[in-house]
Amino acid sequence: MEKTSPQPTRSFASDNNAGVHPEILDALVRANQGHVVAYGDDPYTRSAMKKFEEHFGPDIAVFFTFNGTGANVLGLQALTRPFHSVLCSAYAHICTDECGAPEKHTGCKLIPLPQQDGKITLDSVRHAYHGIGDEHHSQPRVISITQSTEMGTVYQPEEIQSLARFAHEHGMFLHMDGARIANAAASLGQTLRQATLDVGVDVLSFGGTKNGILGGEAVVFFHPELGHDFLYLRKQSMQLASKMRFIAAQFEALLTGDLWRRSAEHANRMARVLEKEISRIPEVKVVWKVEANGVFAQLPRHSIEKIKKHYFFYTWMEEESIVRWMCSFDTTEDDVRKFAKVVAEAVKQ
Repeated sequence: MEKTSPQPTRSFASDNNAGVHPEILDALVRANQGHVVAYGDDPYTRSAMKKFEEHFGPDIAVFFTFNGTGANVLGLQALTRPFHSVLCSAYAHICTDECGAPEKHTGCKLIPLPQQDGKITLDSVRHAYHGIGDEHHSQPRVISITQSTEMGTVYQPEEIQSLARFAHEHGMFLHMDGARIANAAASLGQTLRQATLDVGVDVLSFGGTKNGILGGEAVVFFHPELGHDFLYLRKQSMQLASKMRFIAAQFEALLTGDLWRRSAEHANRMARVLEKEISRIPEVKVVWKVEANGVFAQLPRHSIEKIKKHYFFYTWMEEESIVRWMCSFDTTEDDVRKFAKVVAEAVKQ
């Protein structure tokens, strides 16, 4: 029988594929002592809430969920009624990768907008804002953006501010899917508050899983009254953790000692190293700016399956032979160079 080479221990498919940061594991071990009251009435959860307040300010409301889809759906549900609509990119995670969960659970209609380098523009939002007061049309209520975007790019502060201004002037809200908000803030040289609250975001899905935690996300309301009924929505939607201390302890560690930034900056830097390495290969074209921890490249079609024999990753746009390669907190320069070598061999005819 033909022997196959073992797969590398690190892939470039997704930052979800990475393990857990050692500092997060240490925090979980510390939290795993004795008994505490369940469902968040415990010192670990209270301490984590204080950490969020240190970063975002005291006038916020924070709720933990199990996953990013739960955070997105519940954040949107808190802002809407079933006759509302949500304006988002046609490539937004809520539109393409959540199996219709936002529409099922909110009852709202998602309005997919054209994107430029992963971003929706003020012009596209203006074009979609119509039918106001017409009982035959769903009523626009939320603009939802992803930061960093599904194409690995990053909204600039002024771009977010313009969308927030339009939303607020028209009785709408700005929701941010921040699955990779740490990577975006690190890329921009911003604090977490500067990247969200200060540019007009109303509700944030704060991602931790893609930045080194074992599991869990957070919904942050920058106007606490918007989350008035969230406790009940979360329970009804099966997103209430009984042993919440273990989600909370991870976020406390992530928000302590700038671990969130250190991990994100490293992942971003590895993506730039990857971009540099593969840019030396004439047959490979980087299609969008590398502004966070993802590299999107166009390859000769024949090479994709060759590379996948060694490394797992996702083909992002099959018709155009565009693939996505993600870096993580634990990606090394040696990982990148070995991967780039495999790519260089695979693209040869």
